[in-house]
Amino acid sequence: MINHKDLLRAYFREKSIVEFNIESFNKFINERMQVVVDEVGKLTPDILPPNVSDFEIVFGKVWVEKPLIREADGTKRPILPIEARLRDLTYEAPIMLEMFYKKDGVEGEKKVIHIGNMPIMVKSDPCYLKGLSREELINNGEDPMDPGGYFIINGTERVVVIIEDLAPNRIFVEEQKIGPYPYIVKIFSEDDQLRIPHLIQKSRAGLINVTFTRVNKAPAMLLLKALGLDNDKEIVSAIQPNERMMSDIYINLYKVAEIKNQKQALIALGKKLGATQTEEKMINKALTMIDKFLFPHIGHDESSRMLKAYYLAKCIRKLLQLSYNIIKEDDKDHYMNKRLRLCGDLMESLFRFSFRILVGDMKYNFERLVKRGKLPSLQAITRSQLLSSRIKSNLATGEWVGGRHGVSQHLSRCNFVDTVSHLKRVVSSLTSSRENFEARDIHPTHWGKLCAYETPEGPPVGLRKYLGITCEISTNVPKEENEKIVEALKNSGLEQIGVDKK
Repeated sequence: MINHKDLLRAYFREKSIVEFNIESFNKFINERMQVVVDEVGKLTPDILPPNVSDFEIVFGKVWVEKPLIREADGTKRPILPIEARLRDLTYEAPIMLEMFYKKDGVEGEKKVIHIGNMPIMVKSDPCYLKGLSREELINNGEDPMDPGGYFIINGTERVVVIIEDLAPNRIFVEEQKIGPYPYIVKIFSEDDQLRIPHLIQKSRAGLINVTFTRVNKAPAMLLLKALGLDNDKEIVSAIQPNERMMSDIYINLYKVAEIKNQKQALIALGKKLGATQTEEKMINKALTMIDKFLFPHIGHDESSRMLKAYYLAKCIRKLLQLSYNIIKEDDKDHYMNKRLRLCGDLMESLFRFSFRILVGDMKYNFERLVKRGKLPSLQAITRSQLLSSRIKSNLATGEWVGGRHGVSQHLSRCNFVDTVSHLKRVVSSLTSSRENFEARDIHPTHWGKLCAYETPEGPPVGLRKYLGITCEISTNVPKEENEKIVEALKNSGLEQIGVDKK
C-alpha cells in the first residue's frame, strides 16, 4: 500500500510549493511586459523639431536582464539575494527597451535604453538561484529548503499575496428582497487595460436600465438602438423572449418609441451624458462612450458594436428569465465564478500604470528640450528612476493600483510552516468590516482547493484563506487555443445541439 507521505514527497520532487506564483511572474517577465509596451506602441509629441512635419518615438522589444548592483564608484556587478538582505538593498534587474526616432516616415538608428529596474522574485527565471542544486544553494549562503516566490525590497522580504475576485466577463443575475430594483445583472467587463462594472436593473414596473461608467440608468432599449438594432423587430429577435416576457419588452419599447433610428438614439444618449453642443458632437460623445467603455472585453471599434448589442440582449433575456423564475440566481461563491489574481497579474497592472506615467514624462522632457532648439537623445528624455521608484514603492508599502491595500506584505518567518502558509495566502477583495456572511462560509467547491481549517478569527474570518498543500492554479489559455476549441465544436455539430436544447 502506498503511503500518502511518499506520494507527497514524489509530488514535491517535481514541483515547488509556490510554483504557481513563480510561473505567473515568469509569464509576466517573458510575455506580458511586451504586451504592455505594444499597447502603447509609440509616443507622438505635440511640439516637433524644426523642419520636421511628422515625428514619433517608436517602442520595440523589452526584456529584463539579470540582477545587478551599482556601487558608489559607478561599477556594476551581479548581486545575490543574501547580499541584498544583509546590505538592505533591493534585489532588482535592469529593464531594457529598444526604441528609435521616426522622422517623416524614416526610421532612425535603434537604441537600447535602460528605462528602470524591476524587482526580481527569488527563484524566478532571471534569479541566479534558479536551478541550483542543494550544495550550490548552501555555498551561496541560501537555505536549500527555501521555496522562493517572494521579493527583497530594501533588505526586507515581501510577498505579493493572491487576490480572490469575481470572474470577469461573466453575467451574474441576482435577486434583491428590498429596493426599487428586485432583479439585477452584474458584469465586470475586463480587457487588458480596463475593468468596468456594468449594472442592468429591472424595476418593479418592468423597466430595464443600464449603468456603466458615466452612463447612469440609461434605458436598455435606447442602448440597443444606439448600437445598431434600429427597429423593434430586430430587438425582439435578438432578445428571443417567450410569450410571458413580451409584456415587459413592450413596456420598454414604448418608453423609447419616439426614437426611430440609430442617429436619434445616439443624440439622446449624448444628451444623457451631458453634451449640449451640436448634434455631431453629441453623436461623437455617445459613440466614444459606447466604443471605449461599454463591454470593453468585446472590443473598442465600430465592428464590435453589433456584438455588444447581442451581448446586451443576452443579458436582458437572462434578467427576464430570472424575474419569471425560469432560472435561479447565480451562486457568486461557487469557485467556478471566482478567479485568483496571482503575482504576475498584479505586477502587470502595476507595470502598465507605471510605464504609461514614464511615457508621459518622456513626452514632457522631449518637448521641453525641443523648445530650446535641441534634438535630445533617447536616454536624455528617459528618467529610469521614475519607473523604478514607483514599482519599488508599491511593493514596499502594499498600496496598489486601483486603491487596493495590503497587496504586498512582509513575509512571515516565525517558522517554516508559517512561511509556506503566508506564500499560499488568498485574500478576498471584499472588505472585512462588512458582514458578507455567505462569502465567509465554507463552500463545497472549496474542496481540494482551499484549506477548510486555516482561517483567522475576528473580522477577516473566511475572507483570508489558504491554498491546499497540492493545489495548482491554471493560467489563462491563449486566445488561439480557445479559437481552435470553438472551431472543433462547430465542426463536430455540438454547437447546433446546444442551440436545440435552448
